[in-house]
Amino acid sequence: MKAEHVVYVQFAGGLRQQESVLQRYLAGSQNEQIEGNIMYNLLDGKPPVDKIAYGTDDKQNNIVGAFPINQILQTSLQRQGTLFPEVRFSKGGAGHFNGLSTGVSGNYYVTAGLRQRTASPTIFEYLRRHAGFSATECWSIGQGVTGSRPLLNYSAHEDYGRRYGGNFLAPLITFGAPGQEHFMDFKNYHPDTDYEMFREIRGFLNKNFSNEGLEIPHLYNTPEEENSIREFIRATFEKVKEGRVTMPPVNDNGDLKVLGFTVELLRWFKPRVTVVDLNNIDVCHNDFTAYLKNIHRADHGIAFLWKEIQSIPGMRDNTVMIVMPEHGRDEQHNSIKDLNDWFAYDHSGSPNARRIFNLMVGPGIDANLKVGSETNPIGDAADVVPTIADIFGIKDQVKKAGLLDGNARSLFDRI
Repeated sequence: MKAEHVVYVQFAGGLRQQESVLQRYLAGSQNEQIEGNIMYNLLDGKPPVDKIAYGTDDKQNNIVGAFPINQILQTSLQRQGTLFPEVRFSKGGAGHFNGLSTGVSGNYYVTAGLRQRTASPTIFEYLRRHAGFSATECWSIGQGVTGSRPLLNYSAHEDYGRRYGGNFLAPLITFGAPGQEHFMDFKNYHPDTDYEMFREIRGFLNKNFSNEGLEIPHLYNTPEEENSIREFIRATFEKVKEGRVTMPPVNDNGDLKVLGFTVELLRWFKPRVTVVDLNNIDVCHNDFTAYLKNIHRADHGIAFLWKEIQSIPGMRDNTVMIVMPEHGRDEQHNSIKDLNDWFAYDHSGSPNARRIFNLMVGPGIDANLKVGSETNPIGDAADVVPTIADIFGIKDQVKKAGLLDGNARSLFDRI
């Protein structure tokens, strides 16, 4: 076993190589010959010096994104760990659910659509079945509940499935406005004013009578784990009310708030494996300026997450973090322009949309190592599952199950 904990960040809604690893800023997109690195916590490289549009706003002078966010990490994660700068999303359409599914299952879904669980087991199921992890040691965290994200915590495979699933949390739903309205304080409802809600809940619960003699679906949290989850929710709501949730220094979008709640979850459960997906940069379909801002914020948030992990007893110096976009974006822009007259970009499955990177950092990971290049791509989007299995010492069992994509290999074996 190479580490006791893994945090895997799926970064972050369709990211182009041009604005990330290649550090071309506006030079690779808008015919503005201005280059620079706007992910300076993750990657080595100097930030742009002109046409700044990615930071916080200068409200006094009405300039969007004028002030870059201060660097959190003194040493970039690239310098602390191993970077695979040219990884391939090699099969199927470059869609978000395909990408996220591939990241957690190590297999591609070239024909499956939304509202379908993966056909191959997820990393949660492999770890619970072959490494004996409990349910609360395995967490899937989504920015929201759209795009079938709640289906990423276990597969439809008959030999794995719900019995070995991880817990799922969408913190902006549970602890955001919907959760505060319906769950906070574990409120009591009045039969005179809340009858319609009573009726809906009764209808939902009565459906279980159709399972007479069968098992009621659940995730196999033990009674002790269920109680711990209940107390975590209760304690986090208290922090929400008192404004004590640990948030990144800048937390002006959903991704950053999700990472703040992720830190709360890590502190409470100290999970063995945590998968969190970010997606605010998906605005690139129609707003390139906001895309740049959210790339910069995702970098800021991940640096915050890594720094906070180092303050958690039991996880400090004992956690591997993996960062990988679920897929890239097209090389050619669409016809939409934003407030800066900059073109927007989609992700159609073109070769450029199949270019991603992978960054690993933590114990047992070589520092300041780069594996592969633009002319020598090394790595596949399906590699994360065998890599995590390798970290926890179950690589052979996972490989023997025969349910990974043929391209999938542990990144440690690719070095």
